Amino acid sequence: MSVDTGTAAGRGTAPAAPAAPAAGGATAHVHVRLTGSGRPEDHIVAGHGTRPTAGRGKVVVRVEAAGVSFAEVQMLQHLHPFPPKFPFVPGYDLVGRVVETGEGVTGWNTGDRVAAMPRHGAWQTYVEVPAAALAAVPEHLDAAVAVSLITNGVTAYQMLHRQTRLAAGSTVLVHGASGGVGTLLTQLAVHAQLRVIGTASPAKHPAVRALGAEPLDYRTEDLPAAVRELAPDGVDAVFDHIGGRGLDAGWAMLADGGTLVSFDSSVAGYRPGQWFRPHVPALRRTAARWIAAKLRLTRGRRQSMYYVKPGDDFRADLAALYRLVDEGVLRPEIAGRHPLTEAPAAVRALLDGATVGKHVLIP
Repeated sequence: MSVDTGTAAGRGTAPAAPAAPAAGGATAHVHVRLTGSGRPEDHIVAGHGTRPTAGRGKVVVRVEAAGVSFAEVQMLQHLHPFPPKFPFVPGYDLVGRVVETGEGVTGWNTGDRVAAMPRHGAWQTYVEVPAAALAAVPEHLDAAVAVSLITNGVTAYQMLHRQTRLAAGSTVLVHGASGGVGTLLTQLAVHAQLRVIGTASPAKHPAVRALGAEPLDYRTEDLPAAVRELAPDGVDAVFDHIGGRGLDAGWAMLADGGTLVSFDSSVAGYRPGQWFRPHVPALRRTAARWIAAKLRLTRGRRQSMYYVKPGDDFRADLAALYRLVDEGVLRPEIAGRHPLTEAPAAVRALLDGATVGKHVLIP
């Protein structure tokens, strides 16, 4: 990994420790930027900058942990549906402590422990975020565990409890059951007394079983047929992070009255820079099936798209997840804790797909 000091001369040198406070009281800090499309080792660059100050309605947070997600993979390949312009600081979510409040901020004070989901900007020592987007974090909770529940946890919770209405004893299929969202969704579904079939590579099947699910190899040639062997009448819900033709397979697995929830799109096979193209198939299929459902042509089956967003529901559901951790219901899987300057290794581990759970950066 190279260290970017803001000049071409700074590239290619070894990672440096965070800078000491700068003269005049402005604190320098470490940030990590994506500089272009390609390999994480080539385009994830650490550097130093000046600590931000809090503008009106905003706070500055000292980051304790920042999440690594597939969104960063999509952004690195310029295949995210809402791509920032290179270079930029990535990082979808964070946990930290308020160190400064701006004019007009109410309800939050210096020293408060908070969560935020800025969608990019979390991979740095200090972050300026809107106060309205903050959520409270319990003091006793491990920072890596807390950050793993922000985007991934709320996504899992809301898909299960807000996108679907499943009775105890229902059967669901969770794609990517060993991933950051999948491990949490599987645990939440098992807690809700649902039968869970989870797809994962064979090496991860023991981990999927330990979560309470029945594993299937996601590379099975006829996956709908394999699912029907386990659930002859079909499943009551499919949670799909593949998109594209994977949604056709998911639709074929549904029982009458079942729900297919699409919450991401695979970018495999697309050239870097085709920022919206991987997501078009999911949009088309969702629209077509919504119309078909309105015309009562789907035997009660429906398809929806899910995208996590901040707000009152987000804060309420995140608080519920933190309570479930305290109660021992949820055990977030932390695949790795990486120093901020080792962000390329964290993204590489996610790309290689050999780990279970969430990768986290610790500034």
